[in-house]
Amino acid sequence: MLVDDVQGGSTSAVEPMGGDGLDARRWRSVMLWGAAVAAVFALVGGELMAAHIGALGPLTSLVRDYGGSPKSATTSWAGFGLALVGLRMRERLVAVATAVGIDAVFVAVRALEGRGFTIGNGPTIVLTALTVIVAMRWDGERRRTALRAIVFGALLIFATKVGEIWLDITAWACPTVFDPYVQAADHVLGNPSWLVGQALDAAGPVALGVVRWVYFELPLAAIVVAFWQLRGVTSGQWPRHYLVRTFLTLGLVGPLFYVVFPVVGPVLAYGSWGHGFEIAEVWPNVVPGAPETLAPLRFDAITPRNCMPSLHTAWALSLFIHSRRGPWWLRWGGAFWLVCTLVATLGLGAHYGIDLVVGAALCLTVESVLRDPDRGWDRARVRMVALGAGLFAGVLLCIRFLAIPMAHHPLPFGIVIVGALAAVVTTFYVTWFAPTSDEQMVTA
Repeated sequence: MLVDDVQGGSTSAVEPMGGDGLDARRWRSVMLWGAAVAAVFALVGGELMAAHIGALGPLTSLVRDYGGSPKSATTSWAGFGLALVGLRMRERLVAVATAVGIDAVFVAVRALEGRGFTIGNGPTIVLTALTVIVAMRWDGERRRTALRAIVFGALLIFATKVGEIWLDITAWACPTVFDPYVQAADHVLGNPSWLVGQALDAAGPVALGVVRWVYFELPLAAIVVAFWQLRGVTSGQWPRHYLVRTFLTLGLVGPLFYVVFPVVGPVLAYGSWGHGFEIAEVWPNVVPGAPETLAPLRFDAITPRNCMPSLHTAWALSLFIHSRRGPWWLRWGGAFWLVCTLVATLGLGAHYGIDLVVGAALCLTVESVLRDPDRGWDRARVRMVALGAGLFAGVLLCIRFLAIPMAHHPLPFGIVIVGALAAVVTTFYVTWFAPTSDEQMVTA
């Protein structure tokens, strides 16, 4: 539903400017630089691991962003766009124009050499130059604000690079996957991936193209929301909580479970993309029946085990939540992106329905940990985090140890899981969005 954040109004609370504010800024500076140091160690460690397993390392990928063919144009421009929030408008325009010009040169050179079209060199080069200029020549609040935004932009790029090698590590470290268990448990939701896959096929290429584009361009929507939230930082008005914090935390926590609960998705385990490892080529036309026995499925050593939880669902839901404080176009845009992402995760065969439940639980739990830091850990926050974490862990345990009963008795298990998710969503709304008694009295 399209709700307004009555507790926060149209803008987030800004950081205090007194003595406590100075201490808070110093602490956040330490945290940011600590995160930057951790990112460097992660890049180096990822590169060493990539050399061990024969994959593309994050440092090698980063070098390609400077002088070769970037692996992802979206990532470079998304990180660059996030860094620009710390600059004034004239500086932003100069930086963007320079990045576009550099990209145009690289595109022309690649075209002359007969290589494929891609972009992303320009923003990486300009972001690096900006870092040096700001650190060496700027001072005061202007320098702190710009560096803080640049660190966030760089962390987004670094996190993506490390995430790519982590996906390769999941394939190397997990020779078997739990797809048979997840598919059996997904009977409680009616195997929605099969249903949505059939519906998307019937809808035609236009609908398929739209949801596919939305699915893969999620960082673009995140940058739009983040840019709106951080639009006032050049005047020293940093919000106390914003989408970037949730996005980065989800990207840090979520992938850890890929090696705990490895899953490849229905289009691979039950479809035409299994390359001989699939159980049967039945997705999305024939739903497998309830099994009598289950065992992990041995799969190839190159496919990422990145389905459980669905981070696309978690990220899209966090984007939707953070868009609630924006103008009407941002709220409707957040709703559109969430709906299309959910349709894509199921209809493209990337996820089972129950993956989305776990992803939503993860998002609401992480958001409740980070949201409204001035509120402290009161009873409402503790209750919400406990419920979200309980749903997350409970569903995973049910899939692993109760998948066969779930497949044979889908109705009672389905009522419990859907009811638990509804309870968590309701608790989240009451905790963070519902008007307080004082606000109701003022409105009355």
